[in-house]
Amino acid sequence: MGILNITPDSFYDGGRHVAIDVAVERAMQMLAEGADSIDIGGESTGPGSKTIEEAEELRRVIPVIETLKHKTQNAAVVISIDTYKTNVAEAALKAGATIVNDVTAGRGDPMMFSLIARTGCSYIMMRSKDHSPRTTVNALEYDDILGTIHTFFEERIASAESAGIKRSQIIVDPGLGHFVSSDPKYSWYILEHLECLNDFGCRVLVSPSRKSFTAEFPGQPPEERLPGTLKATSIALRSGASIIRTHDVKETSNLIAEIPKQ
Repeated sequence: MGILNITPDSFYDGGRHVAIDVAVERAMQMLAEGADSIDIGGESTGPGSKTIEEAEELRRVIPVIETLKHKTQNAAVVISIDTYKTNVAEAALKAGATIVNDVTAGRGDPMMFSLIARTGCSYIMMRSKDHSPRTTVNALEYDDILGTIHTFFEERIASAESAGIKRSQIIVDPGLGHFVSSDPKYSWYILEHLECLNDFGCRVLVSPSRKSFTAEFPGQPPEERLPGTLKATSIALRSGASIIRTHDVKETSNLIAEIPKQ
């Protein structure tokens, strides 16, 4: 899953793809490099990011989705909308998206589950230590990080199914980096033990891409974190991840090709 942020403030690629033609060109490039899907987001949720108005988020993402669908002549391009807002998700689905990627797992907008149930689209629910859509820089400590994540998904999946969402629609994302803790040890531990999520029967998505925990030394900028990202990706794939969400599609595709098939 290639990451396409139509934002001025995302931690790695903020400001690079705000123009529609540039964003679509990058999406086409990622598809050519081996992406199976493109995750388009119009609002950053990283530390220090700001909430934007729904109208602005729509202005950023909908033209890109529509143009990308037109450019590919409605070929089998799979588009995901990265949003926690029901109205944005609904507009994106109407424009051609088929996946909703929600960092709040339905906690950010009480109408989200109803939309997912009604449309039957795939739904990525991510676990975050914070109840708000934005994450914080906080070195949270856990007694049992895997148990904490498992309990979270038990509750969120049960709530989703109660709203009419089918288990087959759900993709779980355990959250990494600041979304789990600013202490990197937890992110690495989660990646090594993704099998703890197997009993849900859902596909597992992880997004280690350029996140702070992949830094090889304190203060290493995101631009230099590709080696750590690929290390994390390799661990995730060997631990059972179904989907890798990444800025670096070409390098990730090459890594996947090198891993022996089970």
